[in-house]
Amino acid sequence: MGAFKAYDFRGIFGKDFTLDDIYKFGFFLPTLLNTNKILVGRDMRTSSPEMFKALSEGICDAGADVYDMGLTTTPMVYYFTAKHHFDASVMITASHNPREYNGLKVSRTNALPVGYDTGLGELERMIREEQVVPTAQKGNIVNYPVKDEYLQFLQQYKYDISNLKIAMDCSNGMAGILVKEVFGDAPTYIYDNLDGTFPNHEANPLEQENVADLKALVKKENADIGVIFDGDADRVMFVDERGEFISPDLMIAVMAHYFIKERKMSGLVIQDIRTSKSVSEYIEKMGQEMYIWRVGRAYAALKLREIDGIYGGELAGHYYFRDFFYSDSAMVASLIILHIFSDMKKKGIRVSDLIAQIATYANSGEINFKIEKKAEAMETLKNHFTSQEQYIRFMDFDGYRIEFANWWFNVRPSNTEPYLRLLIEAKDPQLLNDKVAEARQVLSAFVS
Repeated sequence: MGAFKAYDFRGIFGKDFTLDDIYKFGFFLPTLLNTNKILVGRDMRTSSPEMFKALSEGICDAGADVYDMGLTTTPMVYYFTAKHHFDASVMITASHNPREYNGLKVSRTNALPVGYDTGLGELERMIREEQVVPTAQKGNIVNYPVKDEYLQFLQQYKYDISNLKIAMDCSNGMAGILVKEVFGDAPTYIYDNLDGTFPNHEANPLEQENVADLKALVKKENADIGVIFDGDADRVMFVDERGEFISPDLMIAVMAHYFIKERKMSGLVIQDIRTSKSVSEYIEKMGQEMYIWRVGRAYAALKLREIDGIYGGELAGHYYFRDFFYSDSAMVASLIILHIFSDMKKKGIRVSDLIAQIATYANSGEINFKIEKKAEAMETLKNHFTSQEQYIRFMDFDGYRIEFANWWFNVRPSNTEPYLRLLIEAKDPQLLNDKVAEARQVLSAFVS
């Protein structure tokens, strides 16, 4: 069974895991998290109903109750886990992966993520080694409708943004159950119907071919901004009025206008190790400090709670909020960001204008190298650059982030694939091109 990952349980349905695996996952989960009731939501993928059935049978055979949320976004599961004091929850989703995938995202008390190091590894051992002995007193499935309460919660982030012309792509994913009740009829919507076969494009906005239709729509409608959600609506990304994709990490800086300037909140703001240096420099000018940490919700949500940060974000388009139980919500992020750009428009500042003020570095984006000897390649790259120039900052978690006077790089290994991921930023495009070429040359000796 190859579906246990660092952050969740995910793979190709019927190949990387079976319904029997899902049943056992459900059966042992109450013991793992020491609870007799588990909150369960699911996305619109074609395999989600039968996965819900198998998971629920396992949970009930263990003597625990299933609280069935029905079709939900992943952040809705986080919200109700924390708000209503569940000690365990599961979202059935493969997020942004292609149609043949599915998976399980597990949370515990206070919506804290359960990753491989914090419980899923033990659950895998239980599935492999322990016997399933159903209890005499089986649990029940309890209908647990949540949409109305969640919409009420979102009201606090709703502002008058009627001056904005918005184009919105729901990727045929779970954002479609909320957007019209949150944003009304004003945006021009595409792919807002639920369809787990993803007939229009895959639900991964980081891949630019999946944003092509939104870019075209922004131009056609002369929209001020484009918004695109992933499959389970825990991530959101944006396109400016020119139809240009905005690197998601830059939105961490945009949101400072709301949390720091408007709400006058103070405290740390979290970013992942790949985030542009433009972001920290922009936010530090507002008087707040950035905290750099590892990639992924399994790490970011825990760290934001630990440091009691205000909010944070990642290059992948996750945004975390103290006011959202230190978890991520694409809907909260989109409401805040659209409010900011609405205010900016009143001042004559376009989306691209504000982004240009923030993005003061040339950025390579993530570059993938297929490499088996990842640790050796990383060490060679580190030694190559640090032997030439004195670094001003060195981080060695989640790979390396090494900052020099006018540029920096992050190199990190994939958790699941034989890939090394490299990102470089520099103060000017020529320096960036030179450093990318140099890094490629060093790593070429390791590429398989």
